[in-house]
Amino acid sequence: MFSQRTSNPVLKDDVFASAGSFAPGQIMTIQGTVNKSFLMLALLVASGAWIWHMATPQIVVGMGREDLAAQISGGLAKAMPFVIGGGIMGFILALVTIFKKEWAGFTAPAYAICEGLVLGGVSAMFELRYPGIVTQAVMLTLGTLFCLLMAYKTGIIRVTDKFRLGVMVATGAIGLLYLVSFILGFFHVQIPFMHGSSLISIGLSLFIVGIAALNLVLDFDFIEQGAQNGAPKYMEWFGSFALMVTLVWLYMEILSLLSKLRER
Repeated sequence: MFSQRTSNPVLKDDVFASAGSFAPGQIMTIQGTVNKSFLMLALLVASGAWIWHMATPQIVVGMGREDLAAQISGGLAKAMPFVIGGGIMGFILALVTIFKKEWAGFTAPAYAICEGLVLGGVSAMFELRYPGIVTQAVMLTLGTLFCLLMAYKTGIIRVTDKFRLGVMVATGAIGLLYLVSFILGFFHVQIPFMHGSSLISIGLSLFIVGIAALNLVLDFDFIEQGAQNGAPKYMEWFGSFALMVTLVWLYMEILSLLSKLRER
């Protein structure tokens, strides 16, 4: 029975518990997961582009500074309800997908659309403050995905038990740090090295980006093992959802890192 571990919180030990009990046409395949991942990425980009267009001002030649400021403020005000709503719905859909994996064919695409709303709005805000940063973040995210996939497929990076445990522990520590920071935020307390553009803050961001990237490797391995062990067909959607979760995290961390570097 398949029992590999991964630090991705949506991929747990019991995900492929029923592997091996399905007919050939009803089992998960690598190609099927790839196809569904591209579809989910297209949905995310489409909804993100819609919010981006709504949030960013339409600059007209000769427009004054006050008019431009009004355009920016109005665009962000229109987009914000969709961004917040997308974040809430995305969180709910993620929980539903985790606990009802057989529903992933419906919930995973909906999650991608919701995450697109969030990323589109957040990206627009970063772009207005740091022109060109979104293009850099997208290229770095896709480049990281491609390089790690090649490294995994060629055996340059091998997923051993020690490797897996190390990434799991680091990811758990990062999650705990975020949780503490979130709770302290209610009391208007900030952890100094998590914000700002100090060398320590930049170093922490680099570390988090590295761990997020390594989670992709564990996801590749986990999904490949699931396909080899005959997981049910709907797990293609679930595997695509898991990859999307990691990619969104990686993109946001890269965006944060680039903004800190711009501040310096």
